[in-house]
Amino acid sequence: MTPKLDQQVTDEAPCGDTVTDYDRAHLVTYLRLLDASREGADWREAARLVLDRDPDHPASRACWESHMRRAEWMTHTGYKDLAGLQNL
Repeated sequence: MTPKLDQQVTDEAPCGDTVTDYDRAHLVTYLRLLDASREGADWREAARLVLDRDPDHPASRACWESHMRRAEWMTHTGYKDLAGLQNL
């Protein structure tokens, strides 16, 4: 599965301890969120530009938070599954 730019996101990212098909499909989304955070972008801007969410909608903050958590998890743990390094 090749990650694509501008994948539609669900209201909540996966939260388990294994990489899912959703994670694989949204690798670019996760990277874009991490880049935005590193550059100091406001969560509202990232929600609008990366997640295609209206930042004024009540559920947008929770959507952004869950995807940021997953993006961070992927950089610390999930990448091992993608790289076949599960035993590290």
